[in-house]
Amino acid sequence: MLNFKSFARWIPFATAASLIFALTGCGGNSTQVTNFSDATFQNGLTLAGDAVDLSTGTTADRRLGYFSDIYYDATRKEWWGLSDRGPGGGLLQYETRVQRFEVDISATGAISNFRVVETVKFMRGNQPFNGIAPSPTSALGNAFDPEGIVINPKNGNLLVSDEYGPSLYEFTRAGQFVRAFTTPAGLIPRTAATGISNYAADTGNTAGKRTNRGFEGLAISPDGLFVYAMLQSAMLDEGGGNGVHNRIVKFDATTGTALAQYAYRMKRSGEGQGISSLVALGNNKFLVLERNNRGIGAGAALATADKEVYLIDLAGAVDVTNISLPITDVFAGAVIKGDKVMDLAANTLTALGNKSPEKWEGLAIGPQLPNGNYVVLVGTDNDYSVTQSSSGTQFDVFFRFTDADPYASSIQCPIGTKSNCFLTSGASLTPPMPATLTSEYVLMPGVLSAFTAKITNYIKPSLDKLLITFCT
Repeated sequence: MLNFKSFARWIPFATAASLIFALTGCGGNSTQVTNFSDATFQNGLTLAGDAVDLSTGTTADRRLGYFSDIYYDATRKEWWGLSDRGPGGGLLQYETRVQRFEVDISATGAISNFRVVETVKFMRGNQPFNGIAPSPTSALGNAFDPEGIVINPKNGNLLVSDEYGPSLYEFTRAGQFVRAFTTPAGLIPRTAATGISNYAADTGNTAGKRTNRGFEGLAISPDGLFVYAMLQSAMLDEGGGNGVHNRIVKFDATTGTALAQYAYRMKRSGEGQGISSLVALGNNKFLVLERNNRGIGAGAALATADKEVYLIDLAGAVDVTNISLPITDVFAGAVIKGDKVMDLAANTLTALGNKSPEKWEGLAIGPQLPNGNYVVLVGTDNDYSVTQSSSGTQFDVFFRFTDADPYASSIQCPIGTKSNCFLTSGASLTPPMPATLTSEYVLMPGVLSAFTAKITNYIKPSLDKLLITFCT
């Protein structure tokens, strides 16, 4: 039996009241029903595509990368926004990083005054992790494509998931590498017959995750004991682009080893369908942000944007570690997937011509408002508003959002400049069709939207919840 007096000697006084509540609540939490409902759009911000972060270097090196993921550290009341592998799509040197940011939140949950207050680069000793693709392709080295972030409430360290591996790394809050979790062998991209991996592309691979479709979603249990990493879409040997089942890997946060895998069934295959974020609500309940690759973006087809958030339940799901998932057939042991609880494409902004961005990727539950509802922030990855030619040369993409199809009518300029520009529609010509950049055209902004929602029996990851581990 737990001796509370002895235990309390090392508990910070500020958390004592909530810890006592956690103790008295033991035995009841496991039967409580967690639910997410009544998500209501409050407002959205468009954040300049040419903004820079707080690092040093050239303007191009410092261009702010928006919201591959968002996380709210409830213990420290801090927001974190993850940048991905950089503006080169894996072809340019870019020291990967995460931004700590602040926003003002009104009593109704509306947001304003976004600002970056800290830029943290990911380092291994004095060597930065880099967004450039692995070379040689059979070894990861320091290649890093960050896509999901959480903070362990037990020690405050950053846990960041990666698409190249797929990998899961732990860093200090200063960005120093601590350790790598052990990726299950079946997820590693490889030639099944030889076991040789190509981490940079699908070429030669017949099994494991698809390129650019690694650990996209990341969540952590409220007590910090378990970490859940989710593949963006089906593995090569489970249908690839035609498959509908993603794998969720449950890791032991202490040992870094995988404990189980679960199957999640997407709405469809095709259209670049995949998941972009995974958020724990407590117990076995999670939110999953699922989207296609339609909407406004560099290289994206406008078409019908489909960006939805679902509530899922892992309770009763089958461990599929040693099971091959069907390509399209229904898998009876998959996680329970409820109805959609948010439709992100339904709330558009006039600044974007009332069109949905392509890449809604960040999702986080923030503080609770006085009325009992929670703030929920959702953000887009604007890909630095950069595209590249078939030869790998990068260009800035400027959009005029009042146009019917802003990408089709966009203008490209050599990265970091506003001269020698040409029409995207005439890029294939020799020479490209020249264009004059006017003030109507802007780089693709990042979008940060605020919702409020009711969350019953929400257990947020925080130091106050660590005594959950003592419940039996």
